[in-house]
Amino acid sequence: MTAQPHSGSTTGDHRPASTGRSPWVTGGATFAGVLLLLNGILAVLQGIAAIAEDDVYERIGSYVYEINLTGWGWILVILGAIAACAGAGILSGATWARAVGIALASLSLIAQFMFLPYQPVWSVIMMALDVFVIWALASYEPEPARR
Repeated sequence: MTAQPHSGSTTGDHRPASTGRSPWVTGGATFAGVLLLLNGILAVLQGIAAIAEDDVYERIGSYVYEINLTGWGWILVILGAIAACAGAGILSGATWARAVGIALASLSLIAQFMFLPYQPVWSVIMMALDVFVIWALASYEPEPARR
């Protein structure tokens, strides 16, 4: 008997195909939309707190990427508002929202890295969530629109 090449469609294989429409990827994209929406809202609140009072956050030591907290507050408010809109767009199925979501999660990843001296634990958590959002939105292939 000779071995046949594996065609990927066996009757005993119950694993979902590793496409952009598998339940994991679809659920991940939905979860990424929720994360973007909530992350955006939280970033707006975090930015407002930084703008309102500069003594809300305490800086530990000196840091290479030093910007005053009012500047960081405005950056977080703007990125947060756009991220919340993109998250709502992903949840509603807007095609533009995936690309915007990936771009915003990338910018958020950079912004959270630069925010490390002010809130290190929060920044690391948010950076991990941003990496997940980038993966989920990059691997998701939505169903084509039916007419």
